[in-house]
Amino acid sequence: MKRCFFVLYLILLKLSANAQVVQYNTKANVSYYEEGSRLDSYKKKRCTLDIYYPENKSDFATVIWFHGGGLTGGEKEVPEALKNQGIAVVGVSYRLSPKVKGSDVIEDASAATAWVFKHIKEFGGNEKLIFVSGHSAGGYLGMMLTLNKAYLKKYNIDANQVAGVIPFSGHTITHFTIRKERGIRDVQAVVDEFAPLFYVRADAPPLLLITGDRDLELLGRYEENAYMERMMKLAGHNATSLIELGGYGHNMTFPAFPLLLKEVTRRTEEIVNRLN
Repeated sequence: MKRCFFVLYLILLKLSANAQVVQYNTKANVSYYEEGSRLDSYKKKRCTLDIYYPENKSDFATVIWFHGGGLTGGEKEVPEALKNQGIAVVGVSYRLSPKVKGSDVIEDASAATAWVFKHIKEFGGNEKLIFVSGHSAGGYLGMMLTLNKAYLKKYNIDANQVAGVIPFSGHTITHFTIRKERGIRDVQAVVDEFAPLFYVRADAPPLLLITGDRDLELLGRYEENAYMERMMKLAGHNATSLIELGGYGHNMTFPAFPLLLKEVTRRTEEIVNRLN
């Protein structure tokens, strides 16, 4: 009888631990350029991030979220669909064209990502479980800073440390805003050093491409992502996959967020099991 009560006690104790409510906090408007960097007023205003994180949990995964807006608009955000999921979410703001060049925007995104790698442990997160995501221009930025290893190498970070890249309807060719800077038409496709497609490689982190319906998306966005998937696999990268959300156009974040969370869970389990 005593043994039965003891076993029951252990079960209740475990259920109580599992039922513990995770508390979340937000630290807002953190500058991601190191102190001492030359920051003009515009850079001080735009180059900040918000960190939404679980307070009573450790070794959690983190999603870095880059907002969309064509590199010309938008504000940092922590999407509601990613809150209360046991993970940290970092919403990043960056400078915008035409006040700066598209290349400067990519530099900002890279600096923000490097900051997360260097500081997420201070909030309880695991630097081996950092995912990069974003919608549209944000998806483009995430792919650029991960596939072109030079961006993070500048901060002594190997881009292959990224646990996974999950762009929502991101450009894989050269971004149309950067093409506009050069006087190139929207319908003239370009693949150069400002195109994620330029940097296909076999050793990149897992890449989950998510787009809207090919007939409803912007300017061939599905097709360029399909080409990205094909070229990555031809390069020997078998951890690339593509999901087309039928019936949804460019603003396809609602059905895409559960796919992001599923991928974060899958990769987190994979990485933790490997480390153990």
